[in-house]
Amino acid sequence: MKALVKTTAAAGLSYVDIPEPSMGREDVRIRVLRTGICGTDVHIHRWDGWAQRTLTLPRVVGHEFVGEIVEVGAGVGALRPGQLVGAEAHLTCERCAHCRAGARHLCTGTQGLGVQRDGVFAEFITLPARSIWVHAPGISLDVAAIFDPFGNAVHAADTFDLGGRTVLITGAGPIGALTAAVAVHRGARLVAVTDVNPFRLKLAQTLGAHHAVEAAPGAVSRLLADLGMDTGFDVAFEMSGNPQALHETLSHVDRGGHVGLLGLPPEPVPADWADLSLRMITVHGISGRRVFDTWHSMRELLRDGLDPQPLITHRFPADEHDEAFAAAAEGSAGKVVLTWSEPTGATA
Repeated sequence: MKALVKTTAAAGLSYVDIPEPSMGREDVRIRVLRTGICGTDVHIHRWDGWAQRTLTLPRVVGHEFVGEIVEVGAGVGALRPGQLVGAEAHLTCERCAHCRAGARHLCTGTQGLGVQRDGVFAEFITLPARSIWVHAPGISLDVAAIFDPFGNAVHAADTFDLGGRTVLITGAGPIGALTAAVAVHRGARLVAVTDVNPFRLKLAQTLGAHHAVEAAPGAVSRLLADLGMDTGFDVAFEMSGNPQALHETLSHVDRGGHVGLLGLPPEPVPADWADLSLRMITVHGISGRRVFDTWHSMRELLRDGLDPQPLITHRFPADEHDEAFAAAAEGSAGKVVLTWSEPTGATA
């Protein structure tokens, strides 16, 4: 089968033939239909410092996908061939205290698809049945392919009660833009997004952000003044990983406000913890999705009319991966989706 593999310690990926993965009693074999390119995949493609420290080669990359079940293991009861599925990309150990308590998103032994184990940029994949999510009939294949970042956004937005609140989001990448969409859908009365990229700011507005502001010194303070707000934002999300954006987020949340952190700074960032304590700010780390609570929330949001489709700006066949990664790496793209095959099952 064809797959996109990181074969050498250098920039780029190889589109090569590899054997189909083996399957155990509790596994399912899936024909991959669509995959989304994530920032993690771009880091691996570039072979930057993080990728060099993290990956063991060779490695099939990718973790965002939708596919069709073609075979189930002898020990799998609830799944069947033909179903349209995704999967939780953080494969949990099922043995640690958090997993056994039902908090699988806190698993201490998590393995990431496309990072610690082979990923989904391939014609066929094999995954544990416990990680599989069955999509609702009629869902767009492209939307189903980006449930992973959609889930990051839903997890972030649903961490706090946003109804009637003012919300600041620093970073208008795909997850930041989707968080804006979810926040508006959840009833936030004002959602402002900052970024250095005009294309991404426009995309965030297309998805529902009320205000999109170019990130610059003093920009958030000026926005607050223009809006007649004499306090900070009720809730703020830092999505970029930029240290200056993190400081902007922490300094522009109101007393008693809440901050969600999903962006990952490349180095440790100092903070004025005394100020945060005196202003009684709650800081909450956010990673991945709540398994599978977030997935149910995504399904309900789609049923309720939230439409993530405008985020998907580029589509390529899998063998045009070089062009796809070039689009994903530049500033004029939202989500980039690769097509691997088309569904054939009666229930897909």
